Amino acid sequence: MGLFKRVGILHQPQLPHALPLGERMGAALAAGGCGAPWYASSLDEEAMAAGIAGSDLVITLGGDGSILRAARLAAPYSVPILGVKLGRLGFLAEVNPENWEEPLAQLLDGQYWIEERMRVRVEVQRNGASDGPTYTALNDAVVSRGSLARLVRVAAYLDEGYLTTYIADGVIVSTATGSTAYALAVGGPILPPELKNILVLPIAPHLSMHRAVVLDQGTPVRLQVFTSHRAILNIDGQKEVELHNEDNVIVTASANANRFVRLRERNYFYRYLMDKLKWTV
Repeated sequence: MGLFKRVGILHQPQLPHALPLGERMGAALAAGGCGAPWYASSLDEEAMAAGIAGSDLVITLGGDGSILRAARLAAPYSVPILGVKLGRLGFLAEVNPENWEEPLAQLLDGQYWIEERMRVRVEVQRNGASDGPTYTALNDAVVSRGSLARLVRVAAYLDEGYLTTYIADGVIVSTATGSTAYALAVGGPILPPELKNILVLPIAPHLSMHRAVVLDQGTPVRLQVFTSHRAILNIDGQKEVELHNEDNVIVTASANANRFVRLRERNYFYRYLMDKLKWTV
């Protein structure tokens, strides 16, 4: 594997140690034969988008939120991402900030592999129109009630076949990556990250189906919302869209996937998960 010629380093500006660490990593990359990196705040989407379009690698210094923002912009260009964990959990990150020199040397030596993770395309359809706003997500799309403590009714259709109507706080449509995010918090199963299956599960269901459903690869999901009050579509915990009564949310596999640089062994996932969640004994 050749050296990376153009590297972007994205720092979380609310973490004062993120940029200095990024500059040290950038100097090491340049000394190792890579091109001089460019820098941007992980909250400045315009600067990130301009830099990512022509890059070979993006390094994020922050939490999973920083990685999710970078992932959305990097996916159309297939730019790989290397996450440095400065957040609390860091499920998507690969490098610890207190020990970055050895992993970076491993990267420069070509001792890494690329893990590909599916994204989903999320479309909102209103009044029967099929030209509504569209988004993409790496983790999940969540249809839920608004600020009022009232349940929503959500009819679920899988491959246009009716499944059930959930009466619940909401419904999560998750990727395998998202199975260790919100879906895990409400009792969903854990899926290996490179699977291309979609997971559907309700949030606090009331007198309705409470089991998670794992769909065959490529199965589209349609959620129709029935509510007399405000409902919300949340994309990766970062984008909120107001939903109206009888709106449809269509979730399908995206044409663009995310690519993550991995420096650990290929069987890392389950041990890493156990350590992160402190389930080891």
